[in-house]
Amino acid sequence: MSRRQGPVIFSDIEPYAGLKNAVKLGKSEAVLDVVKNSNLKGRGGAGFPTGLKWQLVFDTRADKKFVICNADEGEPGTFKDKVLLTEYACEVFEGMAIAAFAIGASAGFVYLRAEYRSFLPGIEEVLKEMRAAGALGKNIMGKEGFDFDIEIRLGAGAYVCGEETALIESLEGNRGEPRNRPPFPVNTGFEGYPTTVNNVETFAIIPHILAKGADWFKRIGTEKSSGAKLLSVSGDCREKGVYEVPYGTSLNEILKLTGTSSAKAIQVGGAGGICVPPKDFTRKIAFEDLPTGGSVIILGEKRDLMDMVKNFLKFFKEESCGQCSPCREGIAVFLEAVSMIKRGECTREYLDDILSLAETLQCASKCGLGQSVPNAFCSVIENFKDEYKLSKTVKKERVFNG
Repeated sequence: MSRRQGPVIFSDIEPYAGLKNAVKLGKSEAVLDVVKNSNLKGRGGAGFPTGLKWQLVFDTRADKKFVICNADEGEPGTFKDKVLLTEYACEVFEGMAIAAFAIGASAGFVYLRAEYRSFLPGIEEVLKEMRAAGALGKNIMGKEGFDFDIEIRLGAGAYVCGEETALIESLEGNRGEPRNRPPFPVNTGFEGYPTTVNNVETFAIIPHILAKGADWFKRIGTEKSSGAKLLSVSGDCREKGVYEVPYGTSLNEILKLTGTSSAKAIQVGGAGGICVPPKDFTRKIAFEDLPTGGSVIILGEKRDLMDMVKNFLKFFKEESCGQCSPCREGIAVFLEAVSMIKRGECTREYLDDILSLAETLQCASKCGLGQSVPNAFCSVIENFKDEYKLSKTVKKERVFNG
């Protein structure tokens, strides 16, 4: 697996430099100002401003507050957090400690994907070393009253627990299902207390911002997307791996980085993302253009893209929690439509009904799983429709019965 040096997480930093600077700033408000001024947005995919999230937790009065690291890396084609947890775990936990100082939390959890159980010994060793160095525990870095520690908890292999409220439900020992919102975790999170939930990558960036400054961070990337993004690049390319690229990097540039001369399509954002055709390879990885949690799958010229869509839909069918009838019933209808398209039996009328169902899922589903189910299907139909012949025979088909 290849990995290129990058401008943020893969750049040099002294151990605990960010945490020491946070303590030197003296007050939570000062740390919050640095993070807000950096324009850091969450790297889990949604892109909510990290400083604003922390500010909302800070502003909520409560006896307890919590910091949670979402390490439930379940998106197909994504493996960047695996690299961070095995090689940069100290920076991730340092970022959590800085978050705790900023919001006033004394306890944190890493919600670790069940399939990453083998990482536990190494992670626990890092936590042990940090406690010995005064970076976790009581009076962190000599700051009286700055007490914070981290506990690792394993998930049970449920994709839906990547959604923050389902994750919190699972942490509390309940079935991992998304909550109704509002209220939001920032005021009613773990055990009803204010909680910030951030991605592994987000926490790994935080020490660099506190050590090098908000202006340094904003000089990287674009005006609307500060910093850089870790990409898990896989598929039909010569050099698969984890790449850290500044926001604003085009898909064409990513192909060059991976030694790929041509591609039929690039799936950006994993199973819930979109399939981009060659005419749009000038598009850029950025919140204002192609936002992604990190998965980039390169698809060669011989690929049948409906096979990819079918695999994604089967994955979603298995992982859906079943709460929402559009998601629960709709995924099966999409799978039926894929089979009909591949057999040449899908009519224009039926396809229009399926695209209408896609709008229903995107509007009516409770969480990101159901909302993103149609994305790959719709983007393939939109960009590669000439590859699939529709039937001229008009058939009355049951599309969806809620």
